Amino acid sequence: MESQNLQNNSDTIVAIATAPGKGGIGVIRLSGADLSVYITGLLGTDIPLVPRQAQYASFYDAKSVVLDQGLALSFPAPNSFTGEHVLELHGHGGPVVLDSIVNRCIELGARLARPGEFSERAFLNDKLDLAQAEAVADLIDASSSQAAKSAVRSLQGEFSAKIRDFVERMIAIRVFVEAAIDFPEEEIDFLADSALRDKLYLLRSDLNLFLGTAEQGALLRDGITLVLAGKPNAGKSSLLNALSGQDAAIVTSVAGTTRDVLREKISLNGIPLNIIDTAGLRTTDDLVEQEGVSRAWKEIEKADAILYVVDAVEQQDQSLEQLWPEYFDRFPGGCQNIISIFNKQDLFPQTRPNSDYGEKAIGVSAKTGDGLTGLKHLILESVGYQDQAEGVFSARRRHLSAIGSATDLVCHGIEQLELSNAGELLAEDLRQAQRHLSEITGEFTSDDLLGVIFSSFCIGK
Repeated sequence: MESQNLQNNSDTIVAIATAPGKGGIGVIRLSGADLSVYITGLLGTDIPLVPRQAQYASFYDAKSVVLDQGLALSFPAPNSFTGEHVLELHGHGGPVVLDSIVNRCIELGARLARPGEFSERAFLNDKLDLAQAEAVADLIDASSSQAAKSAVRSLQGEFSAKIRDFVERMIAIRVFVEAAIDFPEEEIDFLADSALRDKLYLLRSDLNLFLGTAEQGALLRDGITLVLAGKPNAGKSSLLNALSGQDAAIVTSVAGTTRDVLREKISLNGIPLNIIDTAGLRTTDDLVEQEGVSRAWKEIEKADAILYVVDAVEQQDQSLEQLWPEYFDRFPGGCQNIISIFNKQDLFPQTRPNSDYGEKAIGVSAKTGDGLTGLKHLILESVGYQDQAEGVFSARRRHLSAIGSATDLVCHGIEQLELSNAGELLAEDLRQAQRHLSEITGEFTSDDLLGVIFSSFCIGK
């Protein structure tokens, strides 16, 4: 790992490790090089703390007044989460009580931990690699059981093991290639060896498969942002209510009821869906509705997928470009992921999407629920979801970028070898690819990146 310049890593840090608010139990965590002063100052001198065994104790202030009573656990270095000496105090979950204990720790010399600083120290002390540390936060933030399972797999090191395997394979190929470069007088053309090319082809294929699995993990972690768009009274709000299973949006027969952005979160096959209902798209003199239409276009531009809702009677064999010319005027080529939804099939059952729409079109009835199951499958298919949760690990956008860059470099290196037998260029591409993958686990990571990653963690973790 490259040298780190993070500040104050020798300080003793303290934080409340349980969620804010009232609860039956509250946990305070300390980590540092020497916690003897805190054990004595908080628990007294007659408490024999046995490593990793809970001990009932009273927690005292500076005047030996009891602040709380609970359990104390000691985790001596290096056998702790952070790799330092760790002390956990399990008391009652009232904010005032917990704050008083934290203030006592600060009196004794500790400082409040930064967000994610415990996990950061675990990374710096080689207790976790960077991908595993990120999986800690992903597990806490998981919004579905599948997302939680994928985070656990990453936390246990499955993702990192895959990365290390790719790095080792790249190193092995680099050794072979660079040896051939260093000994050009040999009569045998090592770079023409079919075994070398087979290894490169297999590496490229496996990286592509690995990227696909990582993309599934990113879907489980980040979810999908869907925007409901369409003309007024097409049934967007009714569809939102049908998908969410509750009356989230006001539904009336009056066109233009929705004038602002309305957001709902649901889970679909373990994938978090962020569904955004928007104002009906039309030209209007109403200033409030104009603002709603403006916000709708902003959400459309940022969406992962757009559910364009059409009143089924309006189809009349028109193409999507004819039904929604404003979109194609704004975004020539229609590069976004659009699903055409022909609503109100209960009123117009004979009207179905024609073949011009391809597979990304479906007829539904938000009122009766007809077609909703097919729509849900279509949404998942449109964003590339595959039902393979058993092998998926938690992945972030930076991981996808690194794997994608490594894959592109391997492909470029193969082209250099095949077109010009350029071993030097192949070796350099493999070196850069290896570096991209190593950034995932933190072998090569800048301090700035670490600061961004760990600042997104909750305090106390």
